Amino acid sequence: MVTHSRPLPPAMNSVTPPEARGQGSNITPHRYKPFSSHAHYQQVMCALRKLEESGFYWGPVGGREAGSLLRSEPPGTFLVRDSSDHHHFFTLTVQTSHGTKNLRIHSSGEGGFFLQPDPCCGLTPPRFDCVLKLISHYMGRGEGGGGGGEAGVSVYLIHTGGERVPLELRRPLPSSLSSLQHLCRRTLNGRTPGSEVTERLPHALRDFLDEYDAPI
Repeated sequence: MVTHSRPLPPAMNSVTPPEARGQGSNITPHRYKPFSSHAHYQQVMCALRKLEESGFYWGPVGGREAGSLLRSEPPGTFLVRDSSDHHHFFTLTVQTSHGTKNLRIHSSGEGGFFLQPDPCCGLTPPRFDCVLKLISHYMGRGEGGGGGGEAGVSVYLIHTGGERVPLELRRPLPSSLSSLQHLCRRTLNGRTPGSEVTERLPHALRDFLDEYDAPI
């Protein structure tokens, strides 16, 4: 999903990392996305790996299908999917009291992942090196990160149809069953970093936790 083989606007300054060429086993050919640098490519691939382990990443699902999946779910239910816009990698689709809304997750090699800046205020949205950390932040469990964010719940307004709908993330819509090991890892990740329980774990288990460092 992360290589590109068609012409892109010169302003994108995109590159195709060497390891992305010829790897048909873990890269979906029909996804054409721009990279600003090799570091940007590595950041996206790391985020993709964690999303695939999350259990709520739906891959190349379109907006209409995502809406159908969420239509009968309560407000605050969400999923992450591939973006249909070739300028972006991922889209956050969430069910709200005003229907299903789609939010493109912006990405840059220097700034990480972030949501579209609010056109009605001058604040820069917080940025994260991982999509899961971005989602955790808007669920009220993440740290504020850079760019003026604050710890705790961040009110983000979705501008749609002349209305401003508060973004509410309550629970992800599962795309697959998670293993018991992954569920335990998520539970431990929800604890305070450096807690006594975590410090007593063997190095192999601590490395396993570090590979997926989100509580969702």
